[in-house]
Amino acid sequence: MNLKLLFIALLSAFHMAGYTSVVTGIHRSPDTPEVSADYCDSVPELNLKITGLVKQQIGATVARGECWDLAALVLNQNDAKWDGRYVFGREVDPDKECVYPGDLVQFEGVSIKYTRGLTVYSESMGHHTAVIYEVKAKGVFVLAHQNTGTSGRKVGLSDLDLKTIIKGKYQIYRPVGKGED
Repeated sequence: MNLKLLFIALLSAFHMAGYTSVVTGIHRSPDTPEVSADYCDSVPELNLKITGLVKQQIGATVARGECWDLAALVLNQNDAKWDGRYVFGREVDPDKECVYPGDLVQFEGVSIKYTRGLTVYSESMGHHTAVIYEVKAKGVFVLAHQNTGTSGRKVGLSDLDLKTIIKGKYQIYRPVGKGED
């Protein structure tokens, strides 16, 4: 591990503190979020603050327990610029740009299908908001979210591989401070 990645991992550890996993039924235990060493190595400061706040919410119900409530909390408490609805900052193209922990994702009419062992899993997200809690590899994330079949109205973590999306659309957003463009 190079010094820059070590510094980022240490910085992330200082900004984080407590959580669990949810999305498609594959649960994760509360570990420190990280970015894979062969992926991107410079997590924006605002994203670190967001993942730190998300970690504090793991296992708790944020506001009414709607998926959107977690995004509203982390953006508002970090004085981020957003439209107050479903545009959570600057659009990110995951095929051309790094995706970082602390980025947000909005799903519309998404269906997911994947196989683990001999079992085929499927799930749908008609209209759902999540925070990317960990980046495991390009297009492979741990999401933090609530109002799911797995964690109910509490914030939990679950894995998502973008390659398992078979239908629908999603948009990833990079949080932006109010003084930034």
